[in-house]
Amino acid sequence: MNRFIISTLVFLLTLPLMSQNRIVGKTFATRSEVLAQNGMVATAQPLATQVALDILKKGGNAIDAAIAANAMLGLVEPASCGIGGDLFAIIWDAKTQKLYGLNASGRSPKSLSAEYFQDQGKKYIPYTGPLSVSVPGCVDGWFTMHERFGSMNMADILSPSIEYGQDGFPVTEVIAAEMMVSAVSRAKYPGFKETYMPNGKTPRKGEIFVNSDLAETYLKIAKGGRDAFYKGDIAETIDTYMKENGGFVTYDDMAAHTSDWVDPVSTNYRGYDVWELPPNGQGIAALQILNIMEGYDVKEMGFGSTEYLHLITEAKKLAFEDRAKYYADMDFNEIPVDQLISKEYGAKRAKLINPNKAAREYPSGEIERGNTTYLTVADKDGNMVSLIQSIYAGFGSGMCPTDLGFVLQNRGQMFNVQDPEHFNYLEPRKRPFHTIIPAFITKDDKPYISFGLMGGAIQPQGHAQIVVNLIDFGMDLQEAGDAPRMRHVGSSQPMGNIMSNGGVLNLENGIEYDAIRELVIKGHKVQFNVGIYGGYQAIMWDDKNKVYYGASESRKDGQAAGY
Repeated sequence: MNRFIISTLVFLLTLPLMSQNRIVGKTFATRSEVLAQNGMVATAQPLATQVALDILKKGGNAIDAAIAANAMLGLVEPASCGIGGDLFAIIWDAKTQKLYGLNASGRSPKSLSAEYFQDQGKKYIPYTGPLSVSVPGCVDGWFTMHERFGSMNMADILSPSIEYGQDGFPVTEVIAAEMMVSAVSRAKYPGFKETYMPNGKTPRKGEIFVNSDLAETYLKIAKGGRDAFYKGDIAETIDTYMKENGGFVTYDDMAAHTSDWVDPVSTNYRGYDVWELPPNGQGIAALQILNIMEGYDVKEMGFGSTEYLHLITEAKKLAFEDRAKYYADMDFNEIPVDQLISKEYGAKRAKLINPNKAAREYPSGEIERGNTTYLTVADKDGNMVSLIQSIYAGFGSGMCPTDLGFVLQNRGQMFNVQDPEHFNYLEPRKRPFHTIIPAFITKDDKPYISFGLMGGAIQPQGHAQIVVNLIDFGMDLQEAGDAPRMRHVGSSQPMGNIMSNGGVLNLENGIEYDAIRELVIKGHKVQFNVGIYGGYQAIMWDDKNKVYYGASESRKDGQAAGY
C-alpha cells in the first residue's frame, strides 16, 4: 500500500474535528476567546503567561511583561527558545501611536568564512554542533526594548524566572514530548546531558525540572545588565567552551553584537494593513502571498475548498522562490523589498498560476534594481508587543556552554557556502537568513491584532492563513488559529536548492475528502499531518468597547489570560 493511500485512509478516519458539542462558538474553535479590559497575555506555556500577567498587575507595561514571558519560556520551553537564540519584535507604542520593529538577531563569527567549508569539501554547514552556532541576540534584544520602552526594573522582570529555575517547575505535555524527541540527536554534545538530562533522560510530563544554572545566569544578567552576558563571565565561558569544542564564536564576537531598530513594512489586504519586518527574516513572504491572493474572491471559494487550497499553495510557491533568491541580511545586499511587496508585482506573479494544475516549479521573479516560541502582550495603556524568539531547531545546535543552563542556537546553518553570488552567502559577521517573524495588523492607523506562530517555513504560510481566516472567512480570533492548516514544502530553500517535483502539500485533519481528491487530480502530492504547526497566539483590540481579546491555539500547551 503506497504512502498516499495510507494518508488518504488516515484522512477518512479523522474527518473534521469541530466544536459541535459546545453551546456557542465557531466551527473549529476549541475554546472561547479570552476577554479583558486592563491587559492580555498569550504565550505557549501557562506559567509564562501567568508570570507576564503578574508583571502587568504590578504596574509593568507590555514591554516589561513580554521580556518576563520570554525569560520564563526560555526556562520552561527550552527545546524551542532561550537566551542562546535570537529575537524579533514589533511594538505598538501607545504614546507615539506608531509601530516599531526590532531585529535582535545575531551574526556569524568574524573568523568563520565559506572558504573554511569549501576547503573541507562541505557543501553545507552542519545542522548541529559548533559550526552551526551564530552569536545569540536575545539578551541584547531584551535590553534594547527595555531601554526605549520599558518601565520596570530588569531585576524585577527576571525575578520570577530566577525563582522557578531554582525551585523547579512541572513540565507540560507537549513540551515534554518536544524535549524528548529533540534530545536524541543532541545528547552527544558537551554539556547537554548535564543541563537537560540530569537523570539520564529529559523530564517527562509532570516531572519537576530544576535548572539552577540558568537561574544563576539570569541572576547575573539581572545584576549586571546586558554587559554581563556579552562582555562578562558569560561571554568568557562561551568563548572558552567554543574553542575547546571546535567552534568559532569568540568573546570579541559577543562583545561586538548590537540589535537594530527597523521600520516594519506592510501591505493592505482588503482594508487591513498587515505588518511584517524586512529581511533577513522571511516576513515579507506573507505579504507577497496576500498580494497574490487579493486578486481572487477567496471568500466565495470557501474555507477548505479545493480552489482555496490550490490558490494559497501556488501563491506560497511563488513567494518562496523569491524568498530563496532575495531574502538575506540587508547590510550586505540591496534587497528590493518595496518591489517584492508591491501590488503590481503581486498581480504579475499571480498570472503564472494555472487554476487547474499544480506547478512543479516556478521561476523566481525578475526585479528591476533600485522549533521557536511566539508571545504577545498588551497593557492598560494600549501598548502591544508581538515577539518571537528561537534557537532554531529543537535544542538548537546542542551546544551547552559549561554551567550556564542554556543551549546555543544553530541559526548559522542557514547560510549558503557554495555560491558567492547568493544573497545569503556566508561572510564574517553577517546575519543569516531567518525564519522567525512577528506580525501585526492595523486598521485605519489604529492597532487591531498582534499575532504570530512558530514552525520554520510554515510561518509566512501560517500568517497568510490567519489573515485570510479572519478577513475572508469571518472567523473569530480563536477559531482562526484552531482551524486546520496547510503547509507546502519543496520549493526553493534558503540555500538555493530547487526541488522541481512540485513539493508536498501537508494538510491537517478537518479538510473534506472531496477537496483532497480534487487537489490530487490537479497534481498536488498530498500528505496528512497533525499538530506540527502549533504555537499561534494573538491579541485583538476592540476599539469600540475598549476590550482586549486573547487567543491561544490548541496544538500546544499555551494559554491566553487577561485581567
